[in-house]
Amino acid sequence: MTAERQEAEALDAADGLASFRDEFAIDDDGRIYLDGNSLGRLPYATLGRVERVVANEWGRTLIGSWENWIDLPTRVGDLLGTELLGARPGEVVVGDSTTVNIYKLASAALDTVGASNAGLERRVVVTDTANFPTDRYVLEGLCAQRGLELRLFESDPVAGPDGDSLGQALRPGDVALVCLSHVAFKSGAMADMSVLTWLAHEAGALILWDLSHAVGSVPVALTDTGADLAVGCTYKYVNAGPGAPAFSYVRAELQPTLRQPIWGWFGQREQFEMGPRYDPAPGMVQHVVGSPNVLGLVAVEEGARILARAGMGPLREKAIALTEFAIRLHDEWLAPHGFDLATPRDPARRGSHVSLRHPDARTICDLLIQEAGVVPDFRTPDVIRIGLAPLYTRFVDVFDGLSRLRALIT
Repeated sequence: MTAERQEAEALDAADGLASFRDEFAIDDDGRIYLDGNSLGRLPYATLGRVERVVANEWGRTLIGSWENWIDLPTRVGDLLGTELLGARPGEVVVGDSTTVNIYKLASAALDTVGASNAGLERRVVVTDTANFPTDRYVLEGLCAQRGLELRLFESDPVAGPDGDSLGQALRPGDVALVCLSHVAFKSGAMADMSVLTWLAHEAGALILWDLSHAVGSVPVALTDTGADLAVGCTYKYVNAGPGAPAFSYVRAELQPTLRQPIWGWFGQREQFEMGPRYDPAPGMVQHVVGSPNVLGLVAVEEGARILARAGMGPLREKAIALTEFAIRLHDEWLAPHGFDLATPRDPARRGSHVSLRHPDARTICDLLIQEAGVVPDFRTPDVIRIGLAPLYTRFVDVFDGLSRLRALIT
């Protein structure tokens, strides 16, 4: 047994979060799952909860269960907001997809700051070229519809957006909205939310944060950083399952003036009066739009409960230790064979996944999955992402996974 394998076993033995692994459905088939940053594992609590909702609430109580279901979007939103996002009660709601929520919040923000087809000064939306594609596509569509400019700035492909690069894009003073990711989907770089939010506000713009690769993996402080708006998915580190509903955050001070553009009956004041005209409900309820996805919402609730029990502080400490271990093995084993680290080395500037760059990354990733029993993922053109979800990823998983990768290339 190598010294590194012994070290990994010792780290697992001392891991205060080790028992959480037993709360997830994990087959003992020899596969090493390193893709929790794309799709989290299934918690047993979720399996039991969904079965109860289907068999007892839907199967027996039928429509009478809406008494328990109708406030799920705001109830689960408060759980996410207060336990995982650093938000206040009443600022987060769960429903729709991340893409739809970006559209709703970005559109509402542009209306709030007065960016329309009329000749107004703030006619620019800013994001970086490395932001997740759906963010860029939604913003591109909104700008096309409204006759606005989408200004893309180049951010460092490893370090992500910083104050200098964003500052250059904001300098003309014509920006209505900034949209950035807290943790970059490709490199895992973590942006300084406080600094970049301050810069946007100094320029007179609102800022919308995508937290999809942050929620459940790194501490988020929406209130303390002054963030205006945020969205994020729940099927990664929150472990809510494929296609699970996403969340929306609107700072309480903005809620009275921010009206989202999809006027649905679940967002209507006095919903069951079935009135002739739309009158938005106060607060985050207006963001619900249509009938909630009950099965998806209870899955989000159970996933968030597990994270809340573990605590974001211990989860962050373990994520740093896991990524540090992975980076060290990369430097010793993989760098001599043509790999480059595509993730920040500073633990304060990275999330919970490590990206490795190689000219043959696609082929290597395929071989890892098909022949070596290791499941990471590939991102074009040359990146293999190693997702290290601290609730259930062990240090021996990191060692064994990268050991198998080394065996493939040597």
